[in-house]
Formats: sequence, C-alpha cells, structure tokens
Amino acid sequence: MSNDTPRMTSHRPYLLRALAEWIADNDMTPHILVDASQPGVQVPASAVKEGKIVLNIAQRAVAHLVIDNDEVAFSARFGGVSYPVRVPIAAVLAIYSRETGQGMALPDDAHPTADVDNVTESSAPDTTPPDDDTPPPPSGAKRPPFLRVVK
Repeated sequence: MSNDTPRMTSHRPYLLRALAEWIADNDMTPHILVDASQPGVQVPASAVKEGKIVLNIAQRAVAHLVIDNDEVAFSARFGGVSYPVRVPIAAVLAIYSRETGQGMALPDDAHPTADVDNVTESSAPDTTPPDDDTPPPPSGAKRPPFLRVVK
C-alpha cells in the first residue's frame, strides 16, 4: 500500500450496526461485550465485572439508541435507575444474540502496511484448532453466553 493511498474509515461501526440489525430482524436480543477499562466508557461501575460489561441493546431495553461511527450511546435502567451509557466503538469487543450466542468478535482496525502479495508464512493466520481443555458445564447448569469462531 503506498503512502498516497487514502485511509478508509473504521469498519467496526458498520459491522456493529449490521449485526445489531441482523440479530433484531431475527427477533433475538442483541448484546454487546464492552471493555469497560477503555477511556470514554460510561457505564455503571456496579455492573462491571472483571473489567468488562455485557449490555443489552435491544430497542425494547434501551431508550434513544444511537450507533454512530464514534460511539454507542443510549439510556438504560440499571437496578431501576436510568443511566446514560456511552461506549466508544473501540471499546466494543463483540456483539452476539443472547438466545443463540451467534455473533461476532469485532476485528481490530489494523491498517496493513505491506502488499497482500508479500504476505509471508509467519504472518499467515494460524489454522490449527484451539485446544479446548475446559470441562463441559454440569448437567442442568445454565451455560454463559459464548462466541464461536467460524472459519
């Protein structure tokens, strides 16, 4: 890529809006996973667990939802108290359906500096399946939401 090539805007907000619409169109509940430690994140501290928070962004759960190119903003109730929420797009880690777990971990906005033809073996993605040493949940236990990587 030459230095004369203009940079494109981030693709993350476009993916986020498209997946939120897809989930809602299928009568499911869109949830976003947010890194609450990122600068600019405004969420109730009491709802943050291990530096992350899962937010329900379904139209029926929030008021004034706006997903623009810079942030996700809305008003929601936490423990019965209305709270303004602001999440920079960079802090959104994933979006998924609460009911099925289907969704996507949002990719980084890395801008390639090398030509695609010059990709080396060491920079190629790892295609080996990950080891899954986690035991299955006990029968009858509710499984937490998860994301599955589909290649």
